[in-house]
Amino acid sequence: QVQLVESGGGLVQAGGSLRLSCAASGSIFSINAMGWYRLAPGKQRELVAVITGGGSTNYADSVKGRFTISRDNAKNTVYLQMNSLKPEDTAVYYCMSRGVLTTTVVGDYWGQGTQVTVSS
Repeated sequence: QVQLVESGGGLVQAGGSLRLSCAASGSIFSINAMGWYRLAPGKQRELVAVITGGGSTNYADSVKGRFTISRDNAKNTVYLQMNSLKPEDTAVYYCMSRGVLTTTVVGDYWGQGTQVTVSS
């Protein structure tokens, strides 16, 4: 069974920084892509950033230049460094792992979500 455990959310003032972490555990051989989505009240779920096993990245236009995604393949962990935070970044952030290869299946998995609140 694969589990994703997120950490690092919280309350920060506008202009501040936070770093999110998400560790995947289980009998994992490899993970194709890892990333972060966010869901704000009254809005649709939005892809924030994604990174492949080879290190290719993709960002939402709204976070380019402010957020940086990285991963440690040996630890099956993905990070999201968020700088220059704005109130509009307030949302629940969900970790995602796509193409997780285990001893029995290949699948996609989600974390439980971590709240990020940016005050003005």
